[in-house]
Amino acid sequence: MSFAPTRRQFAQAIAVTGAAAALPRFALAQSEIKLKYGTAFPADHPGTLRIKEAAEAIKKDTGGKVDLQVYPTSQLGSEPDMISQTRAGAIDIMSTAGTNLQTLVPTAGINGVAFAFKDYATVWAAMDGELGAHVRGALAKVNLLAYEKVLDNGYRNITSATKPINTPDDLKGFKIRVPGIPLWISMFKALGASPTAIPFGELYSALQTKVVDGQENPLALIQSAKLFEVQKFCSLTGHTWDGHFIFGNAKKLNALPKEVQASLTKHLNEAALKQREDIAKLNADAQAQLTKLGVTFNKPDPAPFRELLKSAGFYTEWKGKYGDEVWAKLEKYSGKLV
Repeated sequence: MSFAPTRRQFAQAIAVTGAAAALPRFALAQSEIKLKYGTAFPADHPGTLRIKEAAEAIKKDTGGKVDLQVYPTSQLGSEPDMISQTRAGAIDIMSTAGTNLQTLVPTAGINGVAFAFKDYATVWAAMDGELGAHVRGALAKVNLLAYEKVLDNGYRNITSATKPINTPDDLKGFKIRVPGIPLWISMFKALGASPTAIPFGELYSALQTKVVDGQENPLALIQSAKLFEVQKFCSLTGHTWDGHFIFGNAKKLNALPKEVQASLTKHLNEAALKQREDIAKLNADAQAQLTKLGVTFNKPDPAPFRELLKSAGFYTEWKGKYGDEVWAKLEKYSGKLV
């Protein structure tokens, strides 16, 4: 998956700074601890680049003792495969969306609830606060140690070949591709759309052959996958936000020397904070570039969508599935949903 020139330029800049940071102040000892890090993010995505930068800092920090080897682009397997490998100890650390962890830890995907977070300030307050802490605690119960800071995978927005989505009425009967995630399939059904689960690799052709009318994804991905070639409207619905937890096999990570644990924690958390800033810049660039490529943008009022979901019982249904305790933590940030 290739990214826009702005992203490539960004990748080159990070590569240069990463190389400079890797210059040792003292001779590095031979690596004694090799750790594998797996991600589905492409090699030139900030979610990979910043982790690679962290790996160099960890190596330097530990006098060359720790070699964190980063494998992007699902080189170690699909995200469900990597989750299984991490739990088994074959992979030490990985990142993936909370929604991908829901079969293992049901509350892990609660950040994906529709229209829960009005802006990024609310997202980070929740994920760096009580909501994120609750999910990290739940992951710990299945032997997964999650680091405090979450990577940004972006707000998801709706694209269409034929019309902008301004109100819920525009979604009636609208054939939209969604990932095979029950939470999001349920959301679009409640909004009156006709959601179809299609693998991402088949999305472009499904749009091209009009199997579906539209799709929803973060702007950077809409750009990198060249969906603008078959979609002419982008509605900035921001209907759900998703992030990647950075986590590893708790038993293995907790057995590492304390100074190594501290270095991993420090640099992986710092990498996530830098990556969030990178994504904010890329999203701004993506909208400008997509506009030049002929995509028409509009920004709908989220209130009618949220009201329809409420009246359709969407929030009540998912509150029942997630449970009162974690739902109360969500509503601390989102406001009353049910």
